[in-house]
Amino acid sequence: MALQSELESKFAHFLINNAVDAYFCLGDNWQFLYVNDATCQMTGYSRKELLSMRLQDIDLDFALHNWSELLSQQSVTFKTRYRAKKGRIFLVEISLKVLEDKGRRFSCAFVREKSQEIVELSLQKWINELRDTNESLLNQVSTLKQKANNLETSLSILNSTLESAAVGIVAINFEGDILSVNQKFLEMWQLPKALFLSKKCPQARAFFENQIKDTATFRRMIWEVSSQSDITSYDVIELKDGRIFASYSQPQYLGERIIGRVWSVWDITETKKIESELRLNEARFRTLAETTDALIFLIHGRQICYVNPAVEMLTGYTKSELLNGFDIRRLVKNKKSRQIGKSTEASNFEYQEMCILTKNGGDFWLACAVGRLNGTLDFQEKPVELIAGIDITDYKVAELELNKSLEQAKQLGELRARFLSIVCHQLRNPLNVVAFSNNLLKRYVDEQTQQIIQPLLEQIQASIEQLSEMLDEILFYAKSESAKLKFAPTSIELVKLCSDLVAQIQMSSLENNLQFTCFNKQIQVCMDKQIVEAILRNLLDNAIKYSPFGSIIELMLDQNEETVIFQVKDEGIGILAEERSRLFEPFYRGSNIDNIPGTGLGLAIVKILVDLHSGQITVDSEVGRGTTFTVMLPASLSKTPSSEL
Repeated sequence: MALQSELESKFAHFLINNAVDAYFCLGDNWQFLYVNDATCQMTGYSRKELLSMRLQDIDLDFALHNWSELLSQQSVTFKTRYRAKKGRIFLVEISLKVLEDKGRRFSCAFVREKSQEIVELSLQKWINELRDTNESLLNQVSTLKQKANNLETSLSILNSTLESAAVGIVAINFEGDILSVNQKFLEMWQLPKALFLSKKCPQARAFFENQIKDTATFRRMIWEVSSQSDITSYDVIELKDGRIFASYSQPQYLGERIIGRVWSVWDITETKKIESELRLNEARFRTLAETTDALIFLIHGRQICYVNPAVEMLTGYTKSELLNGFDIRRLVKNKKSRQIGKSTEASNFEYQEMCILTKNGGDFWLACAVGRLNGTLDFQEKPVELIAGIDITDYKVAELELNKSLEQAKQLGELRARFLSIVCHQLRNPLNVVAFSNNLLKRYVDEQTQQIIQPLLEQIQASIEQLSEMLDEILFYAKSESAKLKFAPTSIELVKLCSDLVAQIQMSSLENNLQFTCFNKQIQVCMDKQIVEAILRNLLDNAIKYSPFGSIIELMLDQNEETVIFQVKDEGIGILAEERSRLFEPFYRGSNIDNIPGTGLGLAIVKILVDLHSGQITVDSEVGRGTTFTVMLPASLSKTPSSEL
């Protein structure tokens, strides 16, 4: 029996020491009690060295393991890092089994090296990074190609623009080189091909000066301009062959440095001839003006400097009254331009229809030709404006009557159909494309150009949002006008609704101070919440839009018997008294709004929604002091009003 036990012990020792995997046994203090040959090979320590060591001497992650929890499982497998005798660090997978014998606890470990996993992970990470880098480079190449294409397109457009210009253009640097010239310039000066191809101005200087009457002026204007001069100049050049050129010179910049001059030249020979002829015929003009039945004015700025007898006869003013500091605006009640079928852009005159106010308070209409006589006739050497008109009062009365009857029938339908069709179908898709493209630009802009381009992208985004809001407003108006809004009154608490709405708008509009006032703690009504919110939001948005920075805008709520009263008060620009009757017309905007953007639909929408809710809206305004809109709605509506949608 002892012999068999000894044989089994030898066989076990032989098998363990010839195993590929490392095996070792640990005592209570993680002292090595037994190690096989594979353990020695893996760690580089001899068996004697290992038996004098503890596990924590080679396990780098020993302190990180929760050994009490691991030992409580009796058998567990986990990964850790070992350090070999020569310093090599490698990953191992250890299977640990806890045994007890005669009150002592032993830990038997079976260890397999897993360093290959680290290599594979590192390789995969490197491959992923290489792939990401490659994709990034491809994106950068694509962006650079797009920029190159854009630059090429811009240069092509610039070249086409220069070649299609009606004036001759040449750019010259201060080293005497022609940087750029268009075909019109070559044609005007008939510059020999050999001189042009040389690109050297000094070689062409004699050619130019040989054609000019006043060479001194030409030299000063073209050849003697300092590279530090940032002035622009306008001169007239007379050629020996009788032609007259007008020239405009301005500095050419590269960044903030002036590198040359750009010279624009156009032929004014015919204009000068006409001016000369008109000056010679001034006496004839006066004779004709004094004898014609047409009304003729000469205007300098806003002052009348000449009228013929026909003006005196129709206006009731004497010539001395009209020529003694009389402001033309006192005479012209209103005017509008008219397009003549065969008129051309080259025409010096514009056709206008003017309503003239007479001295006794009457008015009559004139069909006028209006033109500025630059250099032909002048008043104290300043250009004057010629107005020549004939009386068309009878025609205008008939036209106004006809237009009045047709306008009401056609205006709304035609204007809305055309405008909404264009806006809805033509703007929405391009606007989405612009927004998408802007987001792409923001995403792919590189760090070098981000500081320059980012503000521009933000301006584009702001403009996109403004256009989108305007489009939504137009579509909302179309929906309300076409009877597609659903009227659904429900029980709502107005004090909370108004308070929440004011807080919401205040968060998005920090330049004004919005206040909500109500003396009742609670007002329970039966109304359409969506419609009430739309009415108040439009009025508050309008108040913000037309009020100065830092001003107070107040929403007041009150209840009077069966009526709820909303008031929106601002300190804005106000509304002209004569324009209040048209305030709720679609697309109509006041004449004092300056450049404030808008569609003219906000108040039209409010009026439709108030009518839909069987309510009333009034306005009280003073120009420059502010405006108050008052909306009165019935507090309880159990069904849709008679104008049912």
